[in-house]
Amino acid sequence: MSNPAMAVDLEQFHALGYFVARGLLDQEKDLYPIKEEYSALLDSLAETWYKEGKAASTYRELPFAERLCKFVSEGQDCLKYFDIILPSNCTADTPIHLGPAVFHLLRNARILDIIETLIGGEIYSTPVQHIRIKTPERIVPKELLNGLTAAVGWHQDMGVVNPEADATPMISVWVAVLDATVENGCLQVVPGSHRGDLALHCNYNQGKKPYAQINIPDKLVAPNHLPLPMKAGDVLFFHKKLMHSSLPNTSDGIRWSFDLRYNPVGQPTGRAWLPGFVARSNSQPDLELRDPEVWADLWLQARARLSSGEGIKPSSRWDSNHPLCA
Repeated sequence: MSNPAMAVDLEQFHALGYFVARGLLDQEKDLYPIKEEYSALLDSLAETWYKEGKAASTYRELPFAERLCKFVSEGQDCLKYFDIILPSNCTADTPIHLGPAVFHLLRNARILDIIETLIGGEIYSTPVQHIRIKTPERIVPKELLNGLTAAVGWHQDMGVVNPEADATPMISVWVAVLDATVENGCLQVVPGSHRGDLALHCNYNQGKKPYAQINIPDKLVAPNHLPLPMKAGDVLFFHKKLMHSSLPNTSDGIRWSFDLRYNPVGQPTGRAWLPGFVARSNSQPDLELRDPEVWADLWLQARARLSSGEGIKPSSRWDSNHPLCA
């Protein structure tokens, strides 16, 4: 392993369904390039919005977090430009961020070392991946509320991918880029819930909840919720059936994290129409993707296919007419 001092608490992972690797990522080596990449992206967006009359200022004098809050409060849908996955209804110009710093995070050796301990040395980076930069929820315009900008309800990651991946030993990885606190919306989990079956999820459309979500009805969630505050550089690894949600951001700052997924090479990801890649192969290292430009091109090709109507579309396994979904 790249970091021998980082012991994996397998006993906790198997008993509780999760494990937090404290201080796994280095602030300067691992997190600073990501912050710089997104700061440059916001610079570019700010100039465009200002020139087009969509923003009152570029707010260049402000730090990243304050600047982002300004734009969100003015109604700019910043997160759609920041995310690292394509929606199923994408068009030829749907934005996606495909920067090299994000690619290097997906291939981070310390993250992969722990994944290897959990599922072996043939590791596939699945396309189920998101950035979540949550500004204070009170400043987000109603039309911009969604799972990327506001609190996420109870769910299991297995429940939001296609059933073809039900047997895949998929590991979810949650990376704290900044400190995640109870106040700014850290994750909360139900310890041990991974040992049960996949719970009913309801496809809530706007009207039943403030924004569309696929969630487990509250009455099916055990009361032993445990918030998981994390410091920047901490990384949470958890089972695909662990019940989890996020708290609302009631602070004055932002909460910044990434959601990543890994599974063994050759097994279904539940998103067959989107591109993943071999992040590590101990048996065939030549299969590993090491070039961020090739990775970015895979996503651009996928966008072209999806926008032209080709490829598989997601299908919900959930019946929203179930009595518990009322």
